[in-house]
Amino acid sequence: MKSQDTPFEGGPMDGRVLPVLLGPTGHPPKTYRIPVPDAAGGPPAVLVYHRVPRGHSKRLGLVQGWKYLYDPDDKYGGRLRWPWSRPEPRPSAPGPDTTPSGKPDDTDG
Repeated sequence: MKSQDTPFEGGPMDGRVLPVLLGPTGHPPKTYRIPVPDAAGGPPAVLVYHRVPRGHSKRLGLVQGWKYLYDPDDKYGGRLRWPWSRPEPRPSAPGPDTTPSGKPDDTDG
């Protein structure tokens, strides 16, 4: 299999360059997960990195390489996003009963 030296930015792997296996399309995986063993023998912690373009060419705007950025919250969760999937539920906004009515400086009299 083919591999490519890919830099990592942010988190504990900041500044390191690792050889990452390329997929059938010639690109590294979108998400790179690194299990880190726990010193106390507990479950391993997982470092999550997401692939982003390293740079673009001037004329055509083509991607000139990839790098991985640290994602401490793992916003994507590794779930596939299909066009026909329902969007993730957003945090609910305050209901109509909690918002004040009228202008703030509105006084009677």
